[in-house]
Amino acid sequence: MILYLHIPFCHRICPYCSFYKHTPGDTDMRAFIDAIIHDARYQVAEIGDRKPTTLYLGGGTPSMLSPTHLRLLFDHLNNVFDLTQLKELTFEANPATFDLKKAQLFKSLGITRVSLGIQSFDDAVLKTLGREHNREEAAAAVPILREAGIPEINIDLMFSIPGQSLESWRDTLATAISLKPDHISAYNLTYEEDTAFIDKLTAGEYHDDPDINAQYFTLAHKILTEAGFEHYETSNYAQPGKRSTHNHSYWTGADYLGLGPSAVSTIGGLRWKNTPDTDKYISQIEHVGHAKTEIEHLSEEDLRIERVAMLLRTSDGLPLDLLKPDELQRANILAEEQLAEITSERTLRLSGRGPLLVDSVTEHLL
Repeated sequence: MILYLHIPFCHRICPYCSFYKHTPGDTDMRAFIDAIIHDARYQVAEIGDRKPTTLYLGGGTPSMLSPTHLRLLFDHLNNVFDLTQLKELTFEANPATFDLKKAQLFKSLGITRVSLGIQSFDDAVLKTLGREHNREEAAAAVPILREAGIPEINIDLMFSIPGQSLESWRDTLATAISLKPDHISAYNLTYEEDTAFIDKLTAGEYHDDPDINAQYFTLAHKILTEAGFEHYETSNYAQPGKRSTHNHSYWTGADYLGLGPSAVSTIGGLRWKNTPDTDKYISQIEHVGHAKTEIEHLSEEDLRIERVAMLLRTSDGLPLDLLKPDELQRANILAEEQLAEITSERTLRLSGRGPLLVDSVTEHLL
């Protein structure tokens, strides 16, 4: 089992982000942390697994939490779960929310991997994205974390942003590489429901062009792989031995427990989502012990389809024994069209333009 905690707080709301998040407002942070821990105790009593192999704190902006609240949260997590089996402890951070002293706290809490939500090193692009940091702060974040002794650092980047040029993207990639992170995630901007960006897309102010997206994707692949990064998943690049263990667990179908408002869990074929409302989450935990909504039972076929879709995104590829006979026929067609290759280990792996077209390829296969 892997463990995810959703910390929904942000200083400001980015106009492209569809994750559940909000400014802290008058949220009682102690009550929020107590709710997380009570939720954890309830779930442990239900599922009986106290030894997660990875722990990931995402958001929102987990690094917004004060040192006092971070210590309190981790103290309680260590009481509820046996964390001695952890292979990786990832913590999402915004460059504007920590200094060296706070980064040293991250290290003391046992955090082994920090994922920096930088997105761009172009100040104009950062303004479009509504980010609260600038290029200088973003560039300073990595050496601060290195000085604090954080073992692994990921940089999140984004492309096909309105107003972003290919040269701006090239400079962002070069700057990121110069900071010597262990991992870089390069995401194509997607226009999500209930965001300011999709309103502008609908109004015709912004445009989403697959051919332009492909240019940015191809440039990232070229620059990052030439710099020694392994392109091991559609949006993820790692130095040798530095892949994300937590994300790999998702892709290979591991059970996962999500704590916090809006967090999703899948345990033994049962999936549920916590209520996406922090006040309601705290209240429900207090009154009934959990905040589950949207509970569904997944069939073996549901889980197989999800696993096929996930594994197709990876460089390791998809074992052919996960495919049905008609899907195997379509896999052979993909290989004939040079969108994929079938290895000697009987694995289907996307190649050529396949990774660019991963969503449509998956739809065709299934």
